Amino acid sequence: MEVIIQPNQEAAASLVARIVARELRANPHLVLGLATGQTMECVYRHLVRLHQMEKLDFSLCRTFNLDEYVGLFPSDPNSYRHYMNHNLFRHVNVDPRNTHLPNGLADDLDQECRCYEATIKRCGGIDLQVLGIGKAGHIGFNEPLSALYSRTRVKALTPTTMKQNGPFFGGEDKMPRRAITMGVGTIIECRRCLLLATGASKANVIARAVEGPITSMISASALQLHPRSTVIVDEEAAGNLTEKDYYRWIFANEPEWEEYR
Repeated sequence: MEVIIQPNQEAAASLVARIVARELRANPHLVLGLATGQTMECVYRHLVRLHQMEKLDFSLCRTFNLDEYVGLFPSDPNSYRHYMNHNLFRHVNVDPRNTHLPNGLADDLDQECRCYEATIKRCGGIDLQVLGIGKAGHIGFNEPLSALYSRTRVKALTPTTMKQNGPFFGGEDKMPRRAITMGVGTIIECRRCLLLATGASKANVIARAVEGPITSMISASALQLHPRSTVIVDEEAAGNLTEKDYYRWIFANEPEWEEYR
């Protein structure tokens, strides 16, 4: 695992977007795993700008989102399909047929989960997975005690997640109690992982995920097992990390990161 500390949220999100752009230019058929949430909105703004200003081409790529709420129509303003359309898909030249999210309205949710896994495999697996992290330490909706080799499935949301996301719905009592999510095992099978976290509210959970033990209580800690996992944080989110000087030295000196410095 590598940790890169950027001065602020804008710089951190810009770096994630530049890495995605480089991977997409190197492989126009990239299979891209995507995340949602407020942290990602800045990343998508940068990708839209790169498409508009530098002709970043999404026409041949395929995308798979981490999760979707159970019971929401795609047109619902709180659905992740609506989020992705609003923040990215409608603003770039991606083929809508190549954008995949779980169907939270499926009659048979377990079958939907199996089909989602099969579609990922049919596309050759995910090349680059972009991740955020929840305050409960989850990636996707892999809440505490999610098995580290779990697959796409339906998960009940924790009170912490309900409290964090409830305001978007006008209150916790108005939001879905369940979501379909890629499993931890599904996520760490990708070829490369990028996790973005910003803000002081993420400092504690980032320290536990990066420098703490690998545990199902913090599903993001499973990224320590991944051979090519990069965590990008701003100064506030890095606040509780004990090896900050080392992480800064790596970014400043490793040739791999020269073009991003």
